[in-house]
Amino acid sequence: MAEQKAKTALVVSAHSADFVWRAGGAIALYAKRGYRVLIVCLSYGERGESAKLWKQPGMTLDAVKKARRAEAEQAAAILGAETMFLDAGDYPLRVTPELLNRLAEIYQDLQPEFVLSHSLEDPYNFDHPLATHLAQEARIVAQAHGFRGAEKIIGAPPVFLFEPHQPEQCNWKPQVLLDITEVWDVKRKAFESMGAQEHLWDYYTRVGLQRGVQAKRNSNRTATKYAEGYQRVFPHVTDHLS
Repeated sequence: MAEQKAKTALVVSAHSADFVWRAGGAIALYAKRGYRVLIVCLSYGERGESAKLWKQPGMTLDAVKKARRAEAEQAAAILGAETMFLDAGDYPLRVTPELLNRLAEIYQDLQPEFVLSHSLEDPYNFDHPLATHLAQEARIVAQAHGFRGAEKIIGAPPVFLFEPHQPEQCNWKPQVLLDITEVWDVKRKAFESMGAQEHLWDYYTRVGLQRGVQAKRNSNRTATKYAEGYQRVFPHVTDHLS
């Protein structure tokens, strides 16, 4: 009997820490369920999201990248996921044909069951929606029979947009509330790998608690304490309503 391959999931993160705050619970939850979760960090957040490091005397760009990579790798290991760094730069992030093709190849090689990325709008950080547009365009390219041959194409993995820092400013709605109570301690531990952005630890703890209250109110899950919010890009296809 042929060995069954593990199901997979893809996370496209603009910077090296974004996945921890916004999707760490989903990553830990699905890793616990046996999924192979691949986190693609388009940049290290070396220019725009490493202020604490840049305040150290003698800091260099390469040293910041190295530190942020180490943080992300540690956080991903705690969550049970793999990381890949494309080093495309940040502030600003820019998409090249090579970057688009590389991400499409990753889609085809991974064959993800679902994809997580940023909101479609973010007036505070243009890198974030650009990462999501790249993730969606690469998904379309990966569906093309002529990209690398018909045997490599992907199906139609649903795309979920994780919560931006200020959702009301980003036209983002929590259409899906994912109960992450059972893995919250793992997510919080992953937070603590991100020393360069320690100021966000408590903020995203409060977000998790708030979404947990909303998840409990919108369901019969009375034991829910922590949750993550996601917005869907494509319709939910089902044969039953629940």
